[in-house]
Amino acid sequence: MTQGVDIKKVGFISLGCPKALVDSERILTQLRAEGYHIAPTYEEADTVIVNTCGFITPAVEESLSAIGEALDATGKVIVTGCLGERPETIRERHPKVHSITGSQDVEGVMDAIHELIPPDTNPFTSLIPDTGVKLTPKHYAYLKIAEGCNHKCAFCIIPKLRGLQVSRDAGEVLYEAFRLIASGTKEIMVISQDTSAYGVDIRHRESEFQGGQVKAHLIDLATKLGEMGAWVRMHYVYPYPHVDEVVKLMAAGKILPYLDVPLQHASPKVLKAMRRPGAGKQLETIKRWRGICPDLAIRSTFIVGFPGETEEDFQLLLEFLREARLDRVGCFTYSDVEEADATRFEDQVPEDIKQDRLERFMAVQQEISLERMQEKIGRVIEVIIDDYNEEPGQLIGRSKWDAPGIDGSVMCVHGNLAESEASRAIPEGSIKIGDIVRVLVEDADEYDLYGEVIEVLPWKPNVPQLGHFGKH
Repeated sequence: MTQGVDIKKVGFISLGCPKALVDSERILTQLRAEGYHIAPTYEEADTVIVNTCGFITPAVEESLSAIGEALDATGKVIVTGCLGERPETIRERHPKVHSITGSQDVEGVMDAIHELIPPDTNPFTSLIPDTGVKLTPKHYAYLKIAEGCNHKCAFCIIPKLRGLQVSRDAGEVLYEAFRLIASGTKEIMVISQDTSAYGVDIRHRESEFQGGQVKAHLIDLATKLGEMGAWVRMHYVYPYPHVDEVVKLMAAGKILPYLDVPLQHASPKVLKAMRRPGAGKQLETIKRWRGICPDLAIRSTFIVGFPGETEEDFQLLLEFLREARLDRVGCFTYSDVEEADATRFEDQVPEDIKQDRLERFMAVQQEISLERMQEKIGRVIEVIIDDYNEEPGQLIGRSKWDAPGIDGSVMCVHGNLAESEASRAIPEGSIKIGDIVRVLVEDADEYDLYGEVIEVLPWKPNVPQLGHFGKH
C-alpha cells in the first residue's frame, strides 16, 4: 500500500432474510466501487452501516440491539433496511444514529457515507468484479427478481416496509445470472416476496436477452435459467395454477425439484383470518405437484397461536402435516408486529398455549422428516460441497432438496475414511468447496443424510466466458 494513502473503512452488519442480503450486496458493491474498504471489526471501522429487519418483534429487537452495539463501538452509525421505514422506532431507542434510510435505498446510504467519510477519487481503488460484492460463498448466490408484495396478510407489514411488488425485467435478471455462473456460481436461488407473481405488475412485458425477447413471467424465466447448466432453486413460491408448469421443468431435470412454499396454516378459518391466498386447496395442490414430479421436495413455514386459533384449528394443522408429509418445515409462534392488522385482533392466544402447540407441531413433523429422510438411504444423489468437516476426507454438503442455511446437510466421506472402493479411490484433499459430487446415502436422521462420495462430477455451465455477453 502506498505510504500516506488514507484507507476509508466501513463496517457492515446485515440482518434479516435473503432478500435483505441481496440489498446488502448491492450496498457493499457500491461501497467498493467508490473505493471504500470493508472493515472486519468495529475497531477498524470509520463508520458502521446496519441493514435491519423489521418483520416481527424479535427481529426488531435484534436490529435495535445491533444498532446500539455499533453506536457504542464507533459512535457513527447509518441505519437502512426494513426497520428504517419506521425511523421513529429507531430514534426513540437510539437518537444519535447519523441517518436512517428505508429498504433498497442504496443512494440514500451512499449519501450518508459521503457526509461522514468522503470517497477516494483514485480510480484504481474502484475496480470491482463484474458480479459485484457477494456475501454468500462463491458457489451459490441469491437472485432477486422482484421487490415488495401485493398481498395484505394480516400478520405482515412487508407492503408497508418495501412497497407493492416491482418486478425486474427478465433480460436484466438473466444477464445477472449469466455473470454469476460465468464467474463460478453453481447454484442460483431465485427469491422475491411472491415469486409466483413475478411480472404481474409489469404485465409480463418482454425484454432483450441474447438477441431475443423474453417475457417477465416465472415460467419463461425458469425455462431460460434452466438452460444455463447451474442448479436453480425456487423460493417463496405461492401455489398459483401456473406453478404446475414450473414443476414440469423440475420433472424434466431443468431446475431443482425443490419448492419453498409459505403455507402458514391449514385451517380454512385461520387462513381466512390471515388473509392468505389459496386457502383450503393446499393438499390438492401438493398431490398434483407430486404427481407431476415424484422427487419434489417441499419446504414450508407455519405459524401457530395466531389470534383466534382454537385447539380444533390446531388439530386440522397436525392432520394436514400427517397427510402432506412435507420434507422441510419451519414453525413459529405468532408474534405481534407493530402496524400489522392482526395485532388488534381479539382472541389472542396465551403464550404458554403457543409454546405447547409449537412443541407438539415439531414432534409430529420430526417423525415425518425422519421417515422422508430414511427413504433416501441406498440412493445415489448429487451433492454440492459447502464446507470441510473436522478431519481430512470429511465433507459437508447439500442435496438438491436442501437450501443453505435453512435445510439439512449431507455429511459425506471419501478417501481413507470410506468403505467403498469407489470412494477410497478419490484422494483426500482433491474435492473443493463448490464441487458437485455423487454420494451413496448410507444413513439418515431427522435433518441430515450421511454417505460416501463415489464420483466428482465435471462442471460444464452452458454460458459464454465472462465478458462475452451483455453488461445489463
